[in-house]
Amino acid sequence: MIDKRIGKRIKECRERLGLTQEQFAEKTGLTPNYISTLERGASFPRCDKLILIMNALETNADAIFCDVLEHSADYQASVLSRRLEALPPREQKRILDILELMIRQAEENN
Repeated sequence: MIDKRIGKRIKECRERLGLTQEQFAEKTGLTPNYISTLERGASFPRCDKLILIMNALETNADAIFCDVLEHSADYQASVLSRRLEALPPREQKRILDILELMIRQAEENN
């Protein structure tokens, strides 16, 4: 379900900021119960609240919707690139070698 994936992203962004649901609720003016409902995917915020949440999360729509939009590969590639850069050089090379192999296979299949 789309709401569960979006809720998961909201939770990940909140946790990345080191905020509890209560702290995040205070920052946004929403209730902790509402934040919990969103993060579980049991509810989806109206547009005005979604904008409030994204601003409070200090993130953009790509970060929240990357799992549900069909054209979010650029965002996902940039996130993976930043994560890759944080790894030791040996691990970077290992992952890039695997990625190169997978790309070659995909190109051969097309």
